[in-house]
Order: sequence, then structure tokens, then C-alpha cells
Amino acid sequence: GMMYIAKVTLRKQSLKISFLMNLILTYKQKLHLLGFTTLLGFASGLPLALSTGTLQAWLVIEEVDIRVIGWLSLVGLPYTYKFLRAPLIDRFVVPLSFFSRRKGWLVVFQFLMALVLFLLSFINPSKDGVLLIAALAITLAFLSASFDVVFDAWRAESLPKTILGLGAAWSVIGYRIAMLTSGALALMLADLYFGFQGVYRLLAVLTFGLAILAIFSPEPTSTERPTSLYMAVVEPFKEFFGRPAAVLVLLAIIFYKFGDAFTSSLSTAFLIRGAGFTAAEVGAVSKGAGLISLLLGGLVGGFVLSKFKLLPCLLVFGVFQAVTNLGFYWLAVIEPSIGDMALVIVAENLFGGMGTAAFVALLMILCDLRFTATQFALLSALAAVGRVFIGPFAGELAFNFGWPYFFMLSFLIALPGIFMLFWLRRPLDIIEEKSGNLSTR
Repeated sequence: GMMYIAKVTLRKQSLKISFLMNLILTYKQKLHLLGFTTLLGFASGLPLALSTGTLQAWLVIEEVDIRVIGWLSLVGLPYTYKFLRAPLIDRFVVPLSFFSRRKGWLVVFQFLMALVLFLLSFINPSKDGVLLIAALAITLAFLSASFDVVFDAWRAESLPKTILGLGAAWSVIGYRIAMLTSGALALMLADLYFGFQGVYRLLAVLTFGLAILAIFSPEPTSTERPTSLYMAVVEPFKEFFGRPAAVLVLLAIIFYKFGDAFTSSLSTAFLIRGAGFTAAEVGAVSKGAGLISLLLGGLVGGFVLSKFKLLPCLLVFGVFQAVTNLGFYWLAVIEPSIGDMALVIVAENLFGGMGTAAFVALLMILCDLRFTATQFALLSALAAVGRVFIGPFAGELAFNFGWPYFFMLSFLIALPGIFMLFWLRRPLDIIEEKSGNLSTR
């Protein structure tokens, strides 16, 4: 009898130890994935400012003609059309035997970006022709947008459903920190220590280091690449539009961040011109409290997404985003203090960060794992429609009707995207269940 009890006790203990070991192993694997998701998110965000804002600041200081600088904003066009080359990235692999499908492109694009940044660091804007600067900046934007296509596909294919929301949030945090590094920090280092050439050289070395680290990133295991160009180009669209309520799903994607885009298009102009704050006051609050609350929003959003279903999170976060637009309406009808402005900016960034984490998770859920690069590039391009095209319309409204009307309208414009999620509850549930089963593998 005692021997039997001892054996049962020993078996229970060994089962407990085995369970704990599996739990620790699973946690380490998830942490490993989330770590690389954040790191690659950082790599994705780093080049953007280096072909836009930081480059513009360098050219302004070198006294390049402002009209030329204005035209150079067009170097960002490769980000808009990245879905056109996504099928090629889905179809082909880097022709080197030691590189796998996604990892190969991640590493190659980063090495090439490091090379372009290194070449830019030898530019003298006041002596070298603007065509050379434009050519290098466009090349950098093309490589960066192509890297984004691969990273988006890698993230959607790698993250299991249990940490999809956390992964979306962590990648957004990495991206935002990178934008701060290549934006505000780069400008400060250029002004105080190294000059712009030195900063571009430093960031070329950093990008090269990120390429080395990307070699160690895990490759998604159970995805099949398209076997022909026809399958890579046509099948992703055929598969997506063959789903129930596919067009309504696309409309919901376009309209979900519409109110947010409407407000953010002129929020800085309003705070300076309409509310009467100085540029330094707006900068200090938005870069300080705004950034912290944005990162916190991403973390909170990721945690909530790991505990609840995606659709309720999208609905709640969408309502929060819409309500923060009324915060700007409140600033427009009172005489606001810096504390009032800080309260609204913190709320906008906090709920915006939560909404972005949920939105990125939604785009990942919607992708068929066979065509991730193409479908994610298409969906993210549609999601950017509001941000790209709403500016001129928003400016006309604010000019003709005033700020209170403008922000009240931004609240109302946010509502259709929320209501569309109600109408699409069943189709999105079906897609989420199907994708969830694929993701957990």
C-alpha cells in the first residue's frame, strides 16, 4: 500500500514538474517572438524620417531652395504603392541557400538600407545635385516600404492567436521608438554633436546591426509560397473577395480610423493657431506626455487584446477614439490652459495607441497565410486612404466653418466605422475563427 501511494505521489510530482517546464518553455518562446516583433518593428520605423522629416531639416539648414524641398516630399510615394510589389515578395525567395523565405528578404532589405544611409552620409547638399539626393532618398523609401511588406507578413505568420494583440502592440511600440530615434533624437545629435553626415553614418551602422540581428529571427514554419506569379498576383484578391461581406469589411477598414485621421490632420495647426499655444509648448506636451501615453496605450491595448475577443476590443477602442475628438471640440470652445491641452493630448494618444494595436491585429487576422504579404499590403494601403486624402478637405472645412464645427464633425465622421463593425459582427467572427485556427497552428 505504501509503495502504491509513493508511486502515485511521485507520478503527480513529475506531472507537475513537466507542466511547469512546458509552461516556462512556452513563455520563453512567446517572449522570444515578442522580442523579435519589437526589434523588427523598430527596424521598420527607423528609415521613415530619414527620407522625410530629418532629411528635410538637413536640407533647410544647408539652405536648399524651399520649393525643391517641397518636391522632395514625393520620395514617400513608394510607401503608397507597396502592395504592387508585394506579390513578387510573396512569390520569390532570396536566391541564397542559407536564407529562408521571410528572413532572407528581412536581412537583405536591411543591409541595402544600411548601404544607402552610408552613401547619404557622404552627401553635401549645398554642393551635390538635388537629383542625387532625391535618387538616394527614393531608393531608401522603396527599400523601407519593401521591408515593411516582409515584416507585416512575418508578423502575421509568426504570432500565434494567444499573443496576436500583444505582438501588434509591441511592434507599434518598437516602430514609434524608432521614429523618435531617427526624428527628434537624430536632430538633437546632429545639432549638438555629429552634424547630419555623422548622424546618417551612425544610423547606417545601427541599421547594419539590426540586419545582423534579423538573421537570428525565427522563420514562420508552416506557410507555403505561391507556386506561380498568377497565384501570387490574382489569388490573394480572388480569395479575399470570395469571402462573405468582403466589400463591407474593406469599407470598415477604411472608415475605422477616419475620424482619427480627420482630427490628426490639423490638430497641431489648431493648437498653435486656434488655441493660441506656442510651438514649444505643443512640442513639449506632444513629444513628452503624448509619446508616453501612446506607448502606454499600445501596452494596455495589447494586454486587453490578449484577454478578450478582437471585435469587442475594436468597438470599445473605436468609441474611445471618437470621444477624444470631442476633447478637441472642448478646447475650441474654452480658453484652454496647458493642463487642458495635456489632458486632451494624453487621452488622444492613449486611446489612439489602443485603437492602433487592435487595428493592426485586425489586419493580421484578415490575411490568408498563403498570401500574407499581398493581402496585408493591400489592407494597410486602404487603411491609409483617410490619412493621405483627407488633408485638403479638412483644411477647407476648418477655414470656412471654424474649429468647433470641424471637431464636432470629426466626432461624427468616426461613428460610421464603429457602426460598420456592428453590422459585420458575424463575418468578422467567421474570419477570426478561421484565421485563429491557422495562427495557432
